[in-house]
Amino acid sequence: MKFRDYYEILGVPRDASQKDIQKAYRKLARKYHPDVNKDADAENRFKEINEAYEVLRDAEKRKKYDTLGANWKNGQDFSPPPGWEGSFQFGGGGGGAFSDFFEALFGNLGGFTTMEGQPFRGRSLRRRGRDLESKIELTLDELAAGGKKRVEFEVLSRGPDGRARRSRKSLEVTIPKGVTQGSRIRLAGQGEAGSGGGPAGDLYLEVHIRKDPCFEVEGQDLRTTVDIAPWDAALGGSVQVPVLGGSVTMKIPAGTQSGQVLRIRGKGLPGRGDCPGNILVTVRIAVPRKLTDRERELFEALRNESPFKPEIKKRRE
Repeated sequence: MKFRDYYEILGVPRDASQKDIQKAYRKLARKYHPDVNKDADAENRFKEINEAYEVLRDAEKRKKYDTLGANWKNGQDFSPPPGWEGSFQFGGGGGGAFSDFFEALFGNLGGFTTMEGQPFRGRSLRRRGRDLESKIELTLDELAAGGKKRVEFEVLSRGPDGRARRSRKSLEVTIPKGVTQGSRIRLAGQGEAGSGGGPAGDLYLEVHIRKDPCFEVEGQDLRTTVDIAPWDAALGGSVQVPVLGGSVTMKIPAGTQSGQVLRIRGKGLPGRGDCPGNILVTVRIAVPRKLTDRERELFEALRNESPFKPEIKKRRE
């Protein structure tokens, strides 16, 4: 049986801190992981790295290992010193995931775990699939209605070689209440398949709202603009305002100014719980482009009669 220098395997000095040992292990484990490194010896190297870490990360195992002294060299013939039989359970055989050297010192512990805390079984390493991301485009009416919608989209994933891969996917998606532009919908278990019996990853869909001819979206609120006649602005009146699924009549208070924002409560997008958004209506006063003779006569009479003069802003000196 050959002696194994676990410090040399991880590339750390014998007085290395636990933090340095963990850092070295993580770096090497990522480099030689069999799902990433396709070299013929990568799997054996990965096992060797995990075995070294199994010993050096455990204070008791490391202390016992260090009592062997620093005079042994990696690869030299080795037999456990007298007295070790009474301190450790001999596994013998070398049939497990550990080497004969490890099992002679610490017994057959049934294999080690990976850096994710999962049992290692060579190529059958149980590993969770990667999370995937994509985009889903919805109309305002679809957001308001909620429920289920079958969508097709492109997902982006990365293979073991790190290269991006694109694929098409079709799923029935439940649109939750409260989602809006930029929200992410999580579909558990719809990501990349796991390996070695590991669970699948999740799929995250980023919501993009299709441009609407009537509304701009501000969270759960919808913003729109309506034109009113000058006399309705001055005297008060009403106007039809579009809402999702139809329209409503909105009252115009007397003295409404152009650019003023009025609010229709509860007609915006659904919110979480019972808090729907509002429709914010910007009022714009529209002036007739052409006047009849009678309209011109009335406007001239109003100009001559009314003392009203719009305020003129002045620059500060």
